[in-house]
Amino acid sequence: MATHATHPWHFFRAGGFNQVKLDSGADLAHLDQLDPKLWVALACPAHGLEFDERTLELLDTDHDGRIRVPEVIAAAKWATSLLKDPDDLLRGAETLPLAAIDTRTPEGQQLLASARQTLVNLGRPEAETISLEDTADTERIFAATRFNGDGIIPVAAAEAPELQAAIADILACLGPVPDRSGAPGVSLAMVEQFFTEARGFAEGWRQAEADPALLPLGAATPAAFAALQAVRGKVDDYFTRCRLAAYDARALPALNRPPSDYLAWSGRELSRSGAEAVDFPLARVAPGQALPLDAPDGRSAGLNPAWAEAMAALRRDVVLPCLGELAELSEAAWRGLEDRFAGFADWSAGQDWGRVAPLGLARVRELLAGDAQAAITALIARDQALEPEANAIAAVEKLIRYHRDLYALCCNFVNFKIFYDRGAPAMFQAGTLYLDQRSCELTLPVEDTGRHAAMAGLAGAYLAYCDCVSPATGGRRTVVAILSQGDDDNLMVGRNGIFFDRKGRDYDATITRIVSNPISLRQAFWAPYKKLVRLVEQQIAKRATAAGADSQAHLARVAEGPTAGAAGPARKEDKKIDVGTVAALGVAVGAISTALAYFLGLFKGIASWQFPLLAAALVLMISLPSVVLAFMQLRKRNLGPILDANGWAVNAKARITVPFGTSLTGIARLPPGATVEAGDRFAEKASVWPRLLLAGFLLWWLHAYLRDEGWIYRWTDGRWGRSPAEVVRSAAGR
Repeated sequence: MATHATHPWHFFRAGGFNQVKLDSGADLAHLDQLDPKLWVALACPAHGLEFDERTLELLDTDHDGRIRVPEVIAAAKWATSLLKDPDDLLRGAETLPLAAIDTRTPEGQQLLASARQTLVNLGRPEAETISLEDTADTERIFAATRFNGDGIIPVAAAEAPELQAAIADILACLGPVPDRSGAPGVSLAMVEQFFTEARGFAEGWRQAEADPALLPLGAATPAAFAALQAVRGKVDDYFTRCRLAAYDARALPALNRPPSDYLAWSGRELSRSGAEAVDFPLARVAPGQALPLDAPDGRSAGLNPAWAEAMAALRRDVVLPCLGELAELSEAAWRGLEDRFAGFADWSAGQDWGRVAPLGLARVRELLAGDAQAAITALIARDQALEPEANAIAAVEKLIRYHRDLYALCCNFVNFKIFYDRGAPAMFQAGTLYLDQRSCELTLPVEDTGRHAAMAGLAGAYLAYCDCVSPATGGRRTVVAILSQGDDDNLMVGRNGIFFDRKGRDYDATITRIVSNPISLRQAFWAPYKKLVRLVEQQIAKRATAAGADSQAHLARVAEGPTAGAAGPARKEDKKIDVGTVAALGVAVGAISTALAYFLGLFKGIASWQFPLLAAALVLMISLPSVVLAFMQLRKRNLGPILDANGWAVNAKARITVPFGTSLTGIARLPPGATVEAGDRFAEKASVWPRLLLAGFLLWWLHAYLRDEGWIYRWTDGRWGRSPAEVVRSAAGR
């Protein structure tokens, strides 16, 4: 890949780094000359993005599930070489004008011819544009054609009835494969496999026919043997039970199954076939009993109904041809039938019957005697001759998709223009999460929360992982949202919200994991005071709980007092006041008073106008460290680790600056022109003391300021306040 550039490149700066501008088709055509170090991404997953899946599949030429730099370059080279004006790619149009295809190359000529043929097949020969809908319906495109270049021949492709019958036989034996029109057909490999198996089947029968002992019933031997095999195990079981009954009559009730085994059927409707009794004996067991056979007119001779059909086939295909009409079958006669088919059993066990046996020997020999194989092979060859034209139709679809999607992909891969322009969402953005009076637009899909958080936590952003469930379909997905505005006072695991995906479908979202980082500078400014308030509240709650416990214990002692006093020892006298304790309390009060006096003394030499500055400085002393720390962390906020955790290979430090992050998360604001009614009848009654203290402080400060500046002295003609000379002397003394 070339790293030296002869094409003039232009760059823009966004996210704290330089990104290449793609302003023309020439820029796309020369991507191979752009140093990969200047690409924003080097790879991205081919699935799970808000992008056309089929386009990503076409880009993923090595089918490894990832889109890489060489694949994007190859796609851009191919698309720009087939368009008269490569700038058409920047428009992202849904349809491709036929006049836009460059026919100066053989590939372009073939592609244009295929596009026109597609429109002809769809009944629109006069159309001048072609869309994805036109190329997607391959069944309609090839429905009116006998040959479509895929090497698969359906029954309708043959004109001669005997050839159609041969193709139908192959389909029946080997199963169909669909051709481009969706019709079931046969391929060259299937035809060769079928006739190979047919010749093996016919050769095996030729060898068997040379030895009459192998075919006791001639061509009917396979069917008779199959009928015998179907009941062999059950018939052997029956005669074994009869011999056991002759051995010991006490076993007879158990061999016939006790009546209790029938009780399970007493309360339900039985099937017509009697399948419930399939495991029961074939017939009623008795010592030396022969096996009864159903009469030809269908009258039952006492056989198990579950085996009636199989036994009828045995009587028809085996007993009648070999032994004649019998009402019952003795064990000796049964063994004779087994011996009669023993040679066929041994021979057939060594044969590979293949899948053509159901056609029968006569049909297989008929197919082999004719020229069916050669004729079908010729049809397939005619179809394959059209493969270039048919493949070009797939190339038409590819060009239409690139014509529509390639530029958008490059603006999500070569640069992040779409993401930083904030016009449309980037292809890695999954939707919008509404949570805690804010909307989070930077959300990404997640497969494994734990693995994702381990990497995404390095981004320095506040992350909320949410499990989302669709109330309509029950579908589930997991997303991670980046919160970049507001505060985290009301964010916690278990908090619920609503997630809307890019198609507008809504999901119930629940926070399952939080990676905590600073959200905004405003949050950092107020964080120390909120922590102080929470600490005070916790201490008050702790003291109140302890006081409540003491009160309960005291009430319990009072309630138990009379009873305890009657049974227990006499109550001790109350202790007198400890002088040492009083002295200690006095020392403590004195120390506190001294400290308070010292603290107030610090303000003695401060001018009144300096008090607001002092208050501001105090606020800065408390909030500035938190704000500076948050600012340093927010400057490091980076999209790269979040995307890398999703399988991307981000090649730049894509920063999420404070202004840009603010645009990604919206907070609730009243719309323009909205009005709010004053008063809340359910609001808690506010205490007046904070307001009174604030008003008192402001009045005191205003009085001190006017007094120190001599204004009160002037207004009262020297009766109140301090004169300018006194103010100057006081300032000099300080």
